[in-house]
Amino acid sequence: MREFGLIALFGSGETAPGAYRIHERVMRELPAPVRVAILETPAGFELNSPAVAGKVGAYLERHLRNFSPQISIVPARKRGTEFDPDDPEIAGPLLESSYLFMGPGSPSYAVRQLRDSYAWHALRARHRLGGAICFSSATTVASGRYTLPVYEIYKVGEDLHWIEGLAFFTDFGLRLSVIPHWNNNDGGEELDTSHCYMGQPRFDELLSLLPRPVTVLGIDENTGVVIDPVAGVCELVGQGGATVLTSEGEQVFGSGSRFPATVLGDWRLPPTPQDGIPGEIWQRACALRDAAENPEEEEAPQPILALSEQRQAARAKRNWAEADALRDEIGALGWLVHDTPEGPRLEKAKSQ
Repeated sequence: MREFGLIALFGSGETAPGAYRIHERVMRELPAPVRVAILETPAGFELNSPAVAGKVGAYLERHLRNFSPQISIVPARKRGTEFDPDDPEIAGPLLESSYLFMGPGSPSYAVRQLRDSYAWHALRARHRLGGAICFSSATTVASGRYTLPVYEIYKVGEDLHWIEGLAFFTDFGLRLSVIPHWNNNDGGEELDTSHCYMGQPRFDELLSLLPRPVTVLGIDENTGVVIDPVAGVCELVGQGGATVLTSEGEQVFGSGSRFPATVLGDWRLPPTPQDGIPGEIWQRACALRDAAENPEEEEAPQPILALSEQRQAARAKRNWAEADALRDEIGALGWLVHDTPEGPRLEKAKSQ
């Protein structure tokens, strides 16, 4: 697996009908089955946070089934509880997954619970070792150098301000703040809800309060910005565009655009992959990565091989319904089918 996985930033709609295109863009760079870890933290203050994370998992299983996603929910909800983001056992699945997802909830809550936590360092370590990261909704905002406290301003009525964010992109030489829902129009003609519900006049004032120098990346709804850290390239996937604000002015990129990551600032990789990661977490991440890349494969028994041959025959006849039914039957017996250019590959499913 490559070092430094892709980074996907959603403008909104991680489970919207067209969102699978963004997930697919990232997953096709990963070996199947794609092991997915969904971090519950951003919505950890909500009573239904398992359902919030579970909705994302169900969407990936339904719409990305070609990648055989294996879903783990990471219930790192709140510090000082039995679901502590600093508990290595709670955060453990992050180190064993290749697709790391954080989404809905509160940006400020995510920052408080994750800053300098075991879970946050584990996520960063796995990304350095090739795992892809997907930030959506609250965590798109929380990932920046400075974070917009959306709920506190829009719902509670606090004065305009910024808070220190998780600063994920500082590792890559950027002072970047990310604003999703850039072109939101939920308020219709009566209320400007663009710029993540702030509206243009209020966001202009927020910009004047933002410590400089900082780049702002605004992402339209139903749009993803996918960053390849090694190539240093940003790609827009989805319906809308992205806006980059710097001290030098504004640049707008339309749907399907590609632009160098240096547009966002002095983009660079960390001096070493381990840079800034605690040693214990890095060593555990490396050991789990090595074990995953060199598994002891179990040979499929004859009944499974026979079902796989039947499925291949159905595919040759373009009988996709029968082929899917046979795949499900094989899965029910504890085996996964991965279609490769060389033919199907069978893998024993991990016990949950």
